[in-house]
Amino acid sequence: MSTISIATAAEVFELLKDDLAAIEVEFARQSSSPVTVVTDIANYLISGGGKRIRPLLLLLSAKSLDCQSEARIRMGAVVEMLHTATLVHDDIIDEANLRRGRPSSNTTWGNAKCVLAGDWLYMQAFRTALDERNFRILDLLISLTQEMVEGELLQMEKLGHLINEEEYFDLIYRKTACLFKVSMQLGAVIADSAAGATGISFEDSLGEYGRNLGLAFQIVDDVLDLTANDEVLGKPSASDLREGKATLAVIHALERGTGADREAIRTVLADRSFKRITHADILEILNRHGSLSYAMDTACAYAEAARQSVADLPESDYKRALLWVPGFVTSRSR
Repeated sequence: MSTISIATAAEVFELLKDDLAAIEVEFARQSSSPVTVVTDIANYLISGGGKRIRPLLLLLSAKSLDCQSEARIRMGAVVEMLHTATLVHDDIIDEANLRRGRPSSNTTWGNAKCVLAGDWLYMQAFRTALDERNFRILDLLISLTQEMVEGELLQMEKLGHLINEEEYFDLIYRKTACLFKVSMQLGAVIADSAAGATGISFEDSLGEYGRNLGLAFQIVDDVLDLTANDEVLGKPSASDLREGKATLAVIHALERGTGADREAIRTVLADRSFKRITHADILEILNRHGSLSYAMDTACAYAEAARQSVADLPESDYKRALLWVPGFVTSRSR
């Protein structure tokens, strides 16, 4: 690792504020349809905000390689459209009523309209990507789509069942880290394309950064789901357990707990409720076995691996920003 300093949050915002604002405009423009309900649902989702971490990663990837092409704005909108479409589908699959502290779109427009609007957003993202006339971009997006759909199907098969760490990491790679990885790779691809691919390609190392960061991000999400309150999360806490999902801290406690501990966790996963075993009971088990700390330590290890992945990047303010992001991911409260 070089001795280059890590950027501050204020420096990262200043570096990217104009590009992120341009991506918001492009996202809104691309989400406009002659069919009013599509535009209404898309505008509702856009206004819900979000961290915009995936377009932020694409921008940092591209600009760390000195890319000035407007493709970075278009592709930033593409990855956010893809992410938004998957959230719509996730809310329908999970029968969620809240998203970011507001009613989920399907509670307002219904499942049928929202699944179709999600499909429309996904295809609009591909239409925008197609305009780049770059087969590598399409290859990455098609593989990403297959990985994410496979991840959702695998998770549905495992709901209510016990899984091991290997299965857990496979799931969170497919469902979350894969999009982080591809966002970083896309930044490198458009930078290579703009430069005529004459220099060293950093696609693999930037992709590895995205993979490690995405794993850290999802592990932290899963810990927050167990520990944060409803108001902070913007949705009911412990939703994963209520949906029958065993996440890393829970898997850790299952492997180390007493027979009574394991039975309590199995009961919640099977019941998909806290009617017989309370949320507080589960937290006591997780704390007693150090399972929450274990999960956070694992997330921090992946965050550090992300930093190591970009050690050979040319030194710049954008590299400094990439070194900042992992700390943001592991220290956030929502």
